[in-house]
Amino acid sequence: MWSSTAKPFLIKSIMRPIRFLTVFFTVIFFALCATAQPGLDEFYKVSGEVNRFYFSFSDLALVIGAVCGLLGGLRVYSNWQSGKHHIDAQVMGWFFSCLFLSLVGAALKALFGVN
Repeated sequence: MWSSTAKPFLIKSIMRPIRFLTVFFTVIFFALCATAQPGLDEFYKVSGEVNRFYFSFSDLALVIGAVCGLLGGLRVYSNWQSGKHHIDAQVMGWFFSCLFLSLVGAALKALFGVN
């Protein structure tokens, strides 16, 4: 049978090669991935694609902001006409959500460096 002192030695002797192989293959994997990075040509190509798609993204943000503004205006108008009080919070919420969506276009422009 196993003695109480033999178990830890056996476990350590089995785990040492497994730990070594795990670390070895992890280092090899990351070394191979690091050498497979794209070059400058690929970065310029992707930059051009992002610049082309930027106008679509900024227009989409403005359209979503306009639709939200119209829906918010209709909802506030409906609540105001039905006599509900305390619509100030709703007005501020809808206004600032539209303002945020309008500023997203400018933020995308600054982030991607599109003139």
